[in-house]
Amino acid sequence: MGFSGIFPALTTPFAEDGSVSIAGLKHNIDRYNQTDLAGYVVNGSTGESVLLTKSETERILAAVKEAAAKGKKLIAGTGAESTAETIERTKRAAEIGYDAALVKTPYYYKPAYKPEVLVAHYRRVADESPIPVLLYSVPQFTGIALEPAEIAALAEHPNIIGIKDSSGNVQRVAETVVQTTGSRAPQSFQVLVGAAATVYPSLTVGAVGAVLALACALPEKCVQLYELFRLGQHEKARKLHGLIVSASKLIVSEGGIAGVKFAMDQRGYRGGVPRLPLVPLQDEQRKRVSEFLAALEPAAMRA
Repeated sequence: MGFSGIFPALTTPFAEDGSVSIAGLKHNIDRYNQTDLAGYVVNGSTGESVLLTKSETERILAAVKEAAAKGKKLIAGTGAESTAETIERTKRAAEIGYDAALVKTPYYYKPAYKPEVLVAHYRRVADESPIPVLLYSVPQFTGIALEPAEIAALAEHPNIIGIKDSSGNVQRVAETVVQTTGSRAPQSFQVLVGAAATVYPSLTVGAVGAVLALACALPEKCVQLYELFRLGQHEKARKLHGLIVSASKLIVSEGGIAGVKFAMDQRGYRGGVPRLPLVPLQDEQRKRVSEFLAALEPAAMRA
């Protein structure tokens, strides 16, 4: 199963009373269905998954499955601290109809999580999972990074088909591509990146696509960059990459989830505010994002 292209790391809209807004979520999916996004990643970091209850995560999975257009690939974030809970969540995502599971590293007992422990965890999950597994390395949140050698070892498992690398380190991406290609891993092992600022250089070293928070607010631009690369139009791709780097720095790096949601609001999506303890943008940040989008919008509409 191929996962090339651009996937938004879906946000979770909340109603005024703080509950999950399924209507808002479906509104966003209806709009995304009109773009060339490859599919959707649900209950990941940008979706505030660690701030959701189990019942909320299942409602979200069901709502996205129901609203997604035919042909959009669906990836569910199912990683938990325990191997058993991860397997349970993964099986539930499969029952709902998801195509793959995105499994973050456990992180609470950091001193115990040696490479061999992480490899054993993922192999057990992959053994039990009814759907393909994508590894998820997001060290800025977990404090744990999957190293290329560990990834290559895991890539030999027939049910582990790729990784989302959110480290922002292009060298690490390149090393992962080299090691998984040179191992006994199948040629279909796929590397996706999770940092918008690294998409273009990562594609040049062998990544097949990206899972991006920025794609929630600017899906057209993110897809356009991928398509320009795919068509070999590198000069145009490099120019667009510069714009995406600026957008990602302001909206995602500096604004976080609150920045992504505010930018979505400005573009007609249901963004809203994050769930406590995360807080909305301050007035000065809102002003800067609004000004950036106002300058960008004419170009975005022509894309």
